[in-house]
Amino acid sequence: MQGTPPDLDAIIIGSGPGGLATAICLARAGQKVLVLEQHYVPGGWCHSFTLNGQRFSPGVHYIGQLTEGHSTNELYKGLGMANDLVFFRMNPNAFEHCLIGDEKFDVPAGLNNFAVSLGKRFPDNAKQIKEYLTLIERVNAQMLMMPKIKGFKQIITAPFKTKDFVHNAFFSLKRIINKRVKDPVARAVLNVQCGDHGLPPARASFIVHSSVMGHYADGGFYPMGGGGGIVKAMTNAVKRFGGTIKISSRVNKIIVENNTATGVVLESGEKIFAKKIISNADPGITYLNLIGREYLGKKLLKRLDNTKYSVTSLILFLTLDMDVTAAGIDSGNTWVFRDADVDAQFADIVNHDLTEGEEFPALFMSCTTLKDPVSFNGRYHSFEVVTYIDYNCLKQFTSEGDDRTPEYIAFKEKVIGKFLNTVERLIPGAKQHIVQVELGTPKTNQFYINSTNGNVYGTEKTLKYVGPFAYKSNAEINNLYLTGASTLSHGVAGATYSGVETAAKILQCKRDDLLVTDDSQNIRIFDAEDAATWPEWVHKKREDKVRNFKEVALKSAL
Repeated sequence: MQGTPPDLDAIIIGSGPGGLATAICLARAGQKVLVLEQHYVPGGWCHSFTLNGQRFSPGVHYIGQLTEGHSTNELYKGLGMANDLVFFRMNPNAFEHCLIGDEKFDVPAGLNNFAVSLGKRFPDNAKQIKEYLTLIERVNAQMLMMPKIKGFKQIITAPFKTKDFVHNAFFSLKRIINKRVKDPVARAVLNVQCGDHGLPPARASFIVHSSVMGHYADGGFYPMGGGGGIVKAMTNAVKRFGGTIKISSRVNKIIVENNTATGVVLESGEKIFAKKIISNADPGITYLNLIGREYLGKKLLKRLDNTKYSVTSLILFLTLDMDVTAAGIDSGNTWVFRDADVDAQFADIVNHDLTEGEEFPALFMSCTTLKDPVSFNGRYHSFEVVTYIDYNCLKQFTSEGDDRTPEYIAFKEKVIGKFLNTVERLIPGAKQHIVQVELGTPKTNQFYINSTNGNVYGTEKTLKYVGPFAYKSNAEINNLYLTGASTLSHGVAGATYSGVETAAKILQCKRDDLLVTDDSQNIRIFDAEDAATWPEWVHKKREDKVRNFKEVALKSAL
């Protein structure tokens, strides 16, 4: 470096929503920012990709709190990216479908609507269900209130104003819900969104689960363009404010001199220096891989060695040539559970031989071409089908090159078969109408996302790793900062907020100072299943998609 001040104010390693949000805030504040992404597309878990013209988004299945005045809407407005976003409202009467054994339950938008619909199915538990969902509502309202508590009077009265949060903060989901709702099937329906944090009720924090339910209280929304639609809006904002994003730029090392982060070394050997280094990678990748144990204190090393990460995943990317709506498939997500014992099914998923049995005990299925109707070519429907596993279930395939062995290929074929057995049960005839099918594994996650053991949600979302116990955005190494799902919160919105929080630490201001009020910013929202709500340009985009598909098909036939 030879004593020359670096030209860059900040280097951000990784372009997930946390990294991009940090980049937007710093660039808008006038800082010179460079985002380095190892993948050939930006976005981290938010990225989208195409297989033979069909788009898939492995990490974005729905977003909540998007209507006017709600938190995610205000977040995207405040970042100056709302005008570049279009969302489709998923089926408001059933944005989640829950199949428990042979019984089907629909989760409508609105906690009160949910209480009414589920109460009708379980009349003996209707009062308990209503009270439980009211508690969820109160806890969420109190969580949103807490960052705004200021001044001596508000501080001393805070325990009374946030009593529902305080009284339940340190208990598991299972303890809280089992105390309040007695029917096991009703509990299973209320616990369906455990998949959104990756923990069974016995181990899940009630507060984390409450925040997930609160996030989707008003229903689910899917971005036009899939996850890539959000990424495009964020990268546009970064560039508009003067930041730079470089893809296919893998960082091998963070340079540390005198306990200070000064730059990075790329895979190519190039060194780039900056005043601040921000890592959007998880703590294990950041500290142990990019920095090295020799630069870390004993206390941090002990914590890193004992840190548990969230589940990893198997994802089936499937395209069918059939009218799936005839089988009852719509824009709502579908959660499938073998029975009402959600804890037992999580245990089976993460502990048993993945090749045993004919179906997975639990999975999630989503039809992207119905959630984003602009992506439908008039013939093919695409699905993402997900189940969670423990990384150790693949320990026999962890060496480099294992993904090309006959054993690994046979393993993938068996896993694909198990997924398809469930799909066939939900969509009769599906196996005879497959256009393409591919499987993403934890090794895929590691390759494209570069997360520890291919984890989905960063650190495990138990109390030990959330809220005040999460990894801090400012590191013990000077000028090094963290952002992303292992810091403030997980999920698309949570990780984005973490990026704003990290930028606030760097700029020495408050998070709200960086979310600029701009009435000219507006998110456009249309109903996925009601074409009458679509403006003319949306109809045209869909018509163009159908026409282009027909033209390609005709050329292929000649």
